[in-house]
Amino acid sequence: MIRVAINGYGTIGRRVARAVSLQDDMIVTGIVKTKPDYVSMVASKDFKIFVPDKSFEKAFQDAGIKVEGTFENLIDDSEIVVDATPEGQGEKNKEMYVNRKIKAIFEGGEEPEIAQASFNAYSNFEEARSKDYVRVVSCNTTALARTLHPIRERFGIKFVDATIVRRATDPNDSKKGPINAVEPSLSIPSHHAPDLKTVMAGLNVSTVAIKAPTTLMHVHAVRVELEKKASKNDIIEAWRGYRRIMEVGKNSGITSTGQMMDLAREFGRDRSDLYEIAVWSQSVSVDGNHVSYIQAVHQESDVVPENVDAIRSMFDTADRERSISMTDGKLRIEKRVF
Repeated sequence: MIRVAINGYGTIGRRVARAVSLQDDMIVTGIVKTKPDYVSMVASKDFKIFVPDKSFEKAFQDAGIKVEGTFENLIDDSEIVVDATPEGQGEKNKEMYVNRKIKAIFEGGEEPEIAQASFNAYSNFEEARSKDYVRVVSCNTTALARTLHPIRERFGIKFVDATIVRRATDPNDSKKGPINAVEPSLSIPSHHAPDLKTVMAGLNVSTVAIKAPTTLMHVHAVRVELEKKASKNDIIEAWRGYRRIMEVGKNSGITSTGQMMDLAREFGRDRSDLYEIAVWSQSVSVDGNHVSYIQAVHQESDVVPENVDAIRSMFDTADRERSISMTDGKLRIEKRVF
């Protein structure tokens, strides 16, 4: 059993903790929280709670939440840390991980240089093999890598141009919005293009990002220039070999991210998460060597299975196909067409 500590129990951390706890070959040794809030109260029923240092203990005691110890105590009982702390904090935490000689996974908000490899299960599983420090790329980058990898494998890619319509903030983050505005990133390409290259080496790609007043999902409009010609059916068939890509057809009645998330609720998963990248099959079009399609991304959960697979790669306990199958089985990710 791989002993996994979760440092940071927010949007990603709490989901990774649950996913790890479901696996047969891993165990959550504890989670790190800084505030005795409602999240801590609920989490204390399932996980041991640790605090950054002793100065945090009294607040938890006053709230009636048991604290098992400090983060250093948790590290002593763990083999790897999933660092899901706010953007930039992981870089500060890395010194402790290095000093305590413990493996660590960082999330996509950190710069690629923090790790020995960036990670996507489909496109570069082997690059994290036996590494000590790995970064799981962002939700948007994960989504692009998921759907582009099968296309690249079968038809080759000359160029990718993607427009990313981003949610303004996550549903629980009321201090940030949503705002009554559309805010484009004035940097072209956006940071997603170089990030994608960290898991799909040599890819020629440009991205544009636009922030929209919604909290539900991201939407990507993707245009790909292929090396080999393909039909619409060829592209869809390429995706059908991958469980983490979900085909949504015109008869499904799903025409918006609101309906997409309502479908996710019907799956009955924890937190109504949609781990799969949902592609509207009606949007897939082919013009010569160019393929266009539109996909939806549940930013709160699509990176969760990648974190689990990264752990196995770092400990060299399974190959790509076996790890993905193990993860998907426990998270109830199966081939779905709607």
